[in-house]
Amino acid sequence: MRFILIAVVAAGLSGCARPDVDIPFDPFEAAFIHKPGKGKISGHAFFRAENGRVIFAAGEYVYLIPATAYSDARFAAFFEDRKYLKAMRLFLNMDSHPDYQKYTRNTKAESDGRFAFDKVAPGTYYIWTQATWYAENSILPSGGLIYEKVTVKGDEKEPVKAIVSGK
Repeated sequence: MRFILIAVVAAGLSGCARPDVDIPFDPFEAAFIHKPGKGKISGHAFFRAENGRVIFAAGEYVYLIPATAYSDARFAAFFEDRKYLKAMRLFLNMDSHPDYQKYTRNTKAESDGRFAFDKVAPGTYYIWTQATWYAENSILPSGGLIYEKVTVKGDEKEPVKAIVSGK
C-alpha cells in the first residue's frame, strides 16, 4: 500500500516540474514593483469545486508579481491557456532566477479569501495564490493554483478589483 501511495505521489509531482523558460530575468524590467505608488488592489481569491462549493483561499499567501517578459513566459509555460493549475505553490517558484522573488510582494488572504495590496506603483501585475481542500477520505488536496492579471494606472479613485478564481 505504501509503495502504491509513493508511486501515485511521484507520478503526480512529475507533471508539476518546471517547464523551460528561455527568456532571461531582467531586474530592471521588474523594478517598478519597488517604486512608490498610490495604487491599491482589492481582491477576492476563491475556487469553485466540482460540486459547486466555493473554497476560499483562506489564510493563503497571495503574491503580486510584475508582468515582465520573464514572468509572462513563466505563467504561459505553467498555466498554458488556463488561469488554474492543479499543483502546489512550491512548484511555481522552483528553479526561478535567484532574484525573481526579490521582485515580488505578498500578503495573506483573510478567512473569506479577501486580500489587498496598497502603495502599488503603476504597472501590470500577476496575482496568484492557491485554494485547496481535502475531499473526504483523501490524503491529497484538491484545488490548486489560481491567478489573475491586473493593471494599475495609478490615478484610480477606487482600488483596482481583482477576482482570482481560475476563470
